Amino acid sequence: MIGLAKRAGKVSTGSFICLKAIRSGRAKLVIIAGDASENTKKSICDSCSYYKVKLIEFSDMGSLGHATGGGDRAVVSVNDNNFAKAILDIFISCETEKG
Repeated sequence: MIGLAKRAGKVSTGSFICLKAIRSGRAKLVIIAGDASENTKKSICDSCSYYKVKLIEFSDMGSLGHATGGGDRAVVSVNDNNFAKAILDIFISCETEKG
């Protein structure tokens, strides 16, 4: 689903660009890699908290990059409500299945 959103032009990748999307109000959902640096996690988490953007942690940078069709990515923002809801629903259902 992240790849589909990327092809539709509804995704921003990279911490600096994602921070701009969060601050401008375009970001509807932010996905951060579990192995992102502590500094990146803190700045993204603080911005999401302040601007009230949903934040989820996903696997690692390699997997997140693969999902977007590129190299390693620490942060991805989804800039469309419908894609954000669909991705969040998938994430929640996967977490529920894990137990």
